[in-house]
Amino acid sequence: MALKNKYLADLLETVKKRNQGEPEFIQAVTEVFISLEPVAEKRPDLIEAGVFERIVEPERQIIFRVPWVDDNGVTRVNRGFRIEFNSAIGPYKGGLRLHPSVYLGIIKFLGFEQIFKNSLTTLPMGGGKGGSDFDPKGKSDGEVMRFCQSFMTELCKHIGPNTDVPAGDIGTGGREIGYMFGQYKRLRNEFTGVLTGKGLTFGGSLARTEATGYGLCYYTEEMLKANGKSFKGQTVVISGSGNVAIYATQKATELGAKVVALSDSNGYIYDENGIDLDLVKQLKEVERKRIKEYVNVHPEAKYTEGCSGIWTIPCDIALPCATQNEIDEQSAKTLAKNGCYAVSEGANMPSTPEAIDVYFANNMLYGPAKAANAGGVAVSGLEMSQNSERLAWTFEDVDGRLKNIMKEIFKSCDEAAKEYGCEGNYMAGANIAGFLKVAEAMKAQGCV
Repeated sequence: MALKNKYLADLLETVKKRNQGEPEFIQAVTEVFISLEPVAEKRPDLIEAGVFERIVEPERQIIFRVPWVDDNGVTRVNRGFRIEFNSAIGPYKGGLRLHPSVYLGIIKFLGFEQIFKNSLTTLPMGGGKGGSDFDPKGKSDGEVMRFCQSFMTELCKHIGPNTDVPAGDIGTGGREIGYMFGQYKRLRNEFTGVLTGKGLTFGGSLARTEATGYGLCYYTEEMLKANGKSFKGQTVVISGSGNVAIYATQKATELGAKVVALSDSNGYIYDENGIDLDLVKQLKEVERKRIKEYVNVHPEAKYTEGCSGIWTIPCDIALPCATQNEIDEQSAKTLAKNGCYAVSEGANMPSTPEAIDVYFANNMLYGPAKAANAGGVAVSGLEMSQNSERLAWTFEDVDGRLKNIMKEIFKSCDEAAKEYGCEGNYMAGANIAGFLKVAEAMKAQGCV
């Protein structure tokens, strides 16, 4: 879809020239600009204040060397990143991704998305993101520890509980956060809530592990309810098998659905009887094995190499929870053809623009990532609050707050879409609602 607003179209061309070779970032900006066209028409004051120009340019981009020594005594070198994108409504907040695919463009796209996601939570958090092209898979605990310590030795110069609060993401779980927090504490000689996703014994929050998956289902349930539907009796396909996918499976099942498929980077499993979640947790969280091992215990299930085929499985609801751009146009068409009426995103930007066009062309309900998967950062914000107060809330308390936040996020998306003439388009609603809060703060603070 081409931009009709000349101001935004010209600005997008500038973004493309300044960020050549970063297709993910350009894709994210394009999607947001398309949604914001009615805002640009209605709010010339935001154009005059330069808000649009400023919001697409990170406040700070940090790139650094990360040397570490492997178990054979060989020095390895990776590249570290931290993008501090926007602090208009609070300290920078966003995860650290450890994956070989990480480069500047990936981190910028994630940081840009994080601005709007954090805004939607109603909590005072700005947008940021970071990570490294280091791959923790296949590494020993000692190697991961030495990498994390080297990474934090540089990163600690740029973060703090009132400045920038990183968290986990792909490849960065409790083990990695623990090593990073230990190094930060050692270097800075202070115990603060500088990282979220910490262990429960040193400032972590109950329900943080479950938060993104649970929040995805709470948001989706609200979206379904608003359209006369629910999870009850529905067949669900979920990609991925990390925290988001596992706890989305758990919550969707509790809400009455049957989840029949999960995947990892090698392939996917299909169990028409419903996924045995206890087994998946054992394989992925305890034994750190591949999803294909599932069929050794459940031979009636089917394992298929490759990931894209998971979207050929007939379902009512699809919850992509693996990685960006995993559903392309053809996969979206296959979902629609097989009767899928709702797609809600647990991963960041898992649908290509062409796939999103297919959703709308087939009147499918679409829950965009920046709204649907905001539960993780919402509970990270709640962890920050607990750390500041030196308190620990119960699981039920945190889960209840999470559920209310996700309900409010859907309400904001729905109301913004209606106000700006695109009722039912929750992608536009999320972008508009998230943008306006940040834009008002930026305008009020002057040209900074």
